[in-house]
Amino acid sequence: MTVAKRTLTIGLILPDVLGTYGDDGNALVLRQRARHRGIDAQIRRVLLTDDIPADCDIYTLGGGEDAAQLIAAARLAASPGLQAAAAAERPIFAVCAGMQVLGRTFYAHGTEAQGISLIDVSTQPLDTRAIGEVAATPTRAGITAELTEPLTGFENHMGQTTLGPDARPLGKVTRGIGNGGGAQTARQGNGTAGSGAAGSGTSSSGAERVEGVVQGSVIATYMHGPALARNPQLADLLIARGLGITLEELGALEVPIVDKLRLERLKA
Repeated sequence: MTVAKRTLTIGLILPDVLGTYGDDGNALVLRQRARHRGIDAQIRRVLLTDDIPADCDIYTLGGGEDAAQLIAAARLAASPGLQAAAAAERPIFAVCAGMQVLGRTFYAHGTEAQGISLIDVSTQPLDTRAIGEVAATPTRAGITAELTEPLTGFENHMGQTTLGPDARPLGKVTRGIGNGGGAQTARQGNGTAGSGAAGSGTSSSGAERVEGVVQGSVIATYMHGPALARNPQLADLLIARGLGITLEELGALEVPIVDKLRLERLKA
């Protein structure tokens, strides 16, 4: 089905703080895939000194180091436009440090810090850095119910993110570390998990290894790449949600170079 031309505003939140790992590219991917469909898509860069708007159609947040996380958390708490957007069910896509900041607590400089509690997760330090290719099968939880294709990215983090009862994982890991713990970690009252084998999909405790978070209109992940360049179906899901339609109504978009990149990364 052809989508009637309209304007799509993509909020790129705090790229001057959470812009270390090239995750700004997610906003670029969304804009380009929308424009390929004849949609007048624009990126709204929201910097540290700006108020966080509540009226963007889609929001993206990227990764950063400890100091950047603390600054971002303070700004998002002081200017709660993102919280208002989530309450209005506008899609929000957060990566790595962005995911941790949206949670309840995270660690920075060895000390526990408060996130903005937009998602029911907490993050503690891993013993060993998770770095390398990561792949997962989508759980199809909540807003991601229409996803059918494997997820792929590059992880580079020191966080063990535990899901609370209101959050669901984005994917079940088939390669890599992901969140660093099992899906039921918080509900079992166990805040630790072993590392397991990188490609096993389970932790050393036998818990199923999971990646990312889905809660309400928020989709969060440890996948860099940028993630939406490597997962076009996920990008299209965010576009569809931003337009207020289904993924099926948005329709497929054939871009051979993107398909070639994705196949190469899935084989890596």
